[in-house]
Amino acid sequence: MKEQFKKFLNEEQDPKAIEKIASKLSDLLMKNEEIGYIAVQKKPAITVLPDSIVLTNKRIIICQPKNLGLSMNFIDYTWDEIEGTFVKENILGSEFSFTTRTNMEVSIDYIPKIQARKIFTYAKEQLDILKNGAVLNTTIVEDVLVEPFQEFEIIEEMETEEVTSFAEIMPVTPPVFAMEKEQFSTLAETPKENGLSGLSQDELFEKLQNYKKLLDNGLILQGEYDAYKKEILSHM
Repeated sequence: MKEQFKKFLNEEQDPKAIEKIASKLSDLLMKNEEIGYIAVQKKPAITVLPDSIVLTNKRIIICQPKNLGLSMNFIDYTWDEIEGTFVKENILGSEFSFTTRTNMEVSIDYIPKIQARKIFTYAKEQLDILKNGAVLNTTIVEDVLVEPFQEFEIIEEMETEEVTSFAEIMPVTPPVFAMEKEQFSTLAETPKENGLSGLSQDELFEKLQNYKKLLDNGLILQGEYDAYKKEILSHM
């Protein structure tokens, strides 16, 4: 028997069953897969070919001899498939069972109590490793995704503050709205309509200032102001 399987013979494991499993497992193990524990059934009556359960760092393998030991069925469940594990101690041995995420329940009875406790502990350790690994991956993903969004929110707030500050320095109600209707109509008239040729220099300058106010308050376009300015300057 291979040296690596001798360590599983110190807790009432059947040597013949361990030897039978050892000859098969070397071809079943995946890359980087290591056996953690092997438990073997021990029924009250003489059992020539007991079932066994093998726990590795990647999965649980149920070994069931068939055809008087000439063949064997192997059923495996990876740790990410398993929802929970359970041990029920009876008068004659213990029953080890586990449930899968698809609501399947698998059990193997007549496991010696010390072996059942060992496989239960080993299974818990593997599930904890899997759970902690999933939490770590989630944390890494959150760190990568959350930080850029936080920076984006900060930039958005800064832009909002700048716009708000700019709005505060602008007059809420442009002064031109305080003008009388007739005065506004007079300001809006074109220079030609007002007869600029008959106005004095001071009157022309005052008229230019009025058009500048209309431009500053957004009531006329830059092009309109430039045309008014050009016309007024031609009479000054």
